[in-house]
Amino acid sequence: MRRLRQLLRLLTIQRVLARHGLDEIVWRTHLFRPIVWIRRLLPFGRSNEEFGVRIREALEELGPIFVKFGQALSVRPDLLSAEVAFELAKLQDQVPPFPGDHAVATLEAAFGKPVSELFAEFDRTPLAAASIAQVHAARLPDGKAVVVKVLRPNVAGLIQRDIEVLYAIAALAEAYWPEARRLHPIEVVAEFERTLANELDLMREAANASQLKRNFLGSELLYVPDIYWDWCRPNVLTMERIFGIRVDHIEELKAAGTDIKRLAENGVEIFFTQVFRHNFFHADMHPGNIFVDVTTPERPVYVAVDFGIVGTLDVRDQHYLAENFLAFFRRDYRRVATLHVDSSWVPAGTRVDELEAAMRAVCEPIFNKPLKDISFGLVLLRLFQTARQFNMEVQPQLVLLQKTLLAIEGLGRQLYPELDLWKTAKPVLEEWMRERRDPRTQLKQLIAAWPEISEDIAMLPRMLHRAVRKMDADTAAEQRRQAGTARTRGDRRRATRLEQLVLGGMLLVAGVLWTGLGQPTWLGWVGAAIGLVVLASASRRN
Repeated sequence: MRRLRQLLRLLTIQRVLARHGLDEIVWRTHLFRPIVWIRRLLPFGRSNEEFGVRIREALEELGPIFVKFGQALSVRPDLLSAEVAFELAKLQDQVPPFPGDHAVATLEAAFGKPVSELFAEFDRTPLAAASIAQVHAARLPDGKAVVVKVLRPNVAGLIQRDIEVLYAIAALAEAYWPEARRLHPIEVVAEFERTLANELDLMREAANASQLKRNFLGSELLYVPDIYWDWCRPNVLTMERIFGIRVDHIEELKAAGTDIKRLAENGVEIFFTQVFRHNFFHADMHPGNIFVDVTTPERPVYVAVDFGIVGTLDVRDQHYLAENFLAFFRRDYRRVATLHVDSSWVPAGTRVDELEAAMRAVCEPIFNKPLKDISFGLVLLRLFQTARQFNMEVQPQLVLLQKTLLAIEGLGRQLYPELDLWKTAKPVLEEWMRERRDPRTQLKQLIAAWPEISEDIAMLPRMLHRAVRKMDADTAAEQRRQAGTARTRGDRRRATRLEQLVLGGMLLVAGVLWTGLGQPTWLGWVGAAIGLVVLASASRRN
């Protein structure tokens, strides 16, 4: 039944693409190449809409996962035509909304009271609509301006349906595509599924916002709105309404006198601060989620919204990433290659000198160039080719970070094309590494962890006592085992000796009797001699 459901969904996807004049994508697949002639018989004609419009409308019709894909591409105009990128940008907050009455019904079911008792005002017309939810303007009973985010009806079911399709495609890839073993498609889909599951829980999103706000409390770089917990539920989030200019409205920012260069550099600093200093980063940084407060234009402040997707890193990955970035900035490709081997991102037998030469060939051309002259899409493509050459495995836990870094680079390109991403990020990383290695920082970490350490120390004597008793018991058991083994060997030796004595005695007696009976005397003497030898041998054994 599940397989049938997946097949029907794949057919639906193909039908939607064909209806929007994107059937070329379908018919270019290997599956349909043998029967491409059928295309002429199908009733779907080519749409008169622009190509970008057709892509956007198809993604909207296909559902939340496809909208997410379009959002990710929208911040990469260097990889797409300007027309397509412009249309996909509408997926950030201009997805067709669901009726306001459904939002009201969701609120009343979640809180068990009429919406008029929940809010002094509630605008049924949404401010913005995205793939997972939409937001409505409202006022709390005390008059505070807020926005209320409400999940789309049945969005969890729609996402699960397409996740099953992604798993099916990933399984086919692993079964029939040798390259998939290195790319781990099933693990990547699993990571994507976890991310989406977190995004569907608005209480988790509210907690993410609170954590991010604490991390940047008092900062002049980023402002995070307040969360109103009494008006939050798993499918409803209420937070402070913010006012600002969308980060991709460049002309509006310039008209307000914004220091664009500083704004772009601050964006890079915020990202690297979140990843390395806080180890907690906003991972859905498309322009629809980022605004700019230009109250003081010469010191613009970012304002973030939509905290459904955040990322954290394992401490080991965090350390290796920082070391890799710094080595790249310093053009120390030997260090980059060594780190890749040490972190097991490439097989242990990889030749460091060959990997070093390959990294140099990819990365050397991008330095000392402004961002406008660098296509990170092409750089990544070449890095992937290098990865394939050295059997470098995809790290699913880093996919979210890579996606966010690409989004940051895309925003930087739009804001200030002359921005040097490396030059801006290098001081942040160097300062973090200095702090990490500073003995005073390590002492502070020790003091912070002392309550747990002291409890462990208090338990240490008891644990040592138990360990000593166990070792003593194990030693006694081993001694008993060895003694038992020795006894067994002694018994076996004694039994063998007795058998030899009996055999030797019997041969000696038989030989003597044989001679006394007048039989061939030489045979009797031989038997008696053998008996004596056996008896002598048995007598020498302990």
